[in-house]
Amino acid sequence: MDNYLIIKTIHILSSTVLFGTGLGIAFFMYISNSANNIHEKYYAVRKTVLADFIFTFPAVIIQPVTGFWLLWHSGIDLHAFWLQITYIGYVVAGLCWLPVVWIQIQLKNMLQQAVEQHDTLPDRYDRLFKIWFILGWPAFIALLIIFFMMVFKPV
Repeated sequence: MDNYLIIKTIHILSSTVLFGTGLGIAFFMYISNSANNIHEKYYAVRKTVLADFIFTFPAVIIQPVTGFWLLWHSGIDLHAFWLQITYIGYVVAGLCWLPVVWIQIQLKNMLQQAVEQHDTLPDRYDRLFKIWFILGWPAFIALLIIFFMMVFKPV
């Protein structure tokens, strides 16, 4: 078997997991936020945190490792314009994702406390949820740009 093609397949699959999980989490969290039942919100955010840990986090690690391995073995200039754009996009997505994960954990903790104490959610919950939603957009757009750069490799 050709190691290059195996690593390339892993790279493509992990990018699919990264993008697909991100989109799925965003949909799941957004829809659940409109639920009146606090238990539904709590379920959604717990599973979102879990999905980020099981799927997104490994993909975030696998992407640059496999990407640089592929570049190293293909002889492509690491400073090519299209690659510089992908690096920037990956950093933007990561800088959005890190606070999003922290926010998801904060939302989970607030929901857990509200469920356990049969209480309402604090105003902070809505503020953090809005920030979570806003941060998702630049990350999503950055990943779309990265896909475009990977496919078209513009000069």
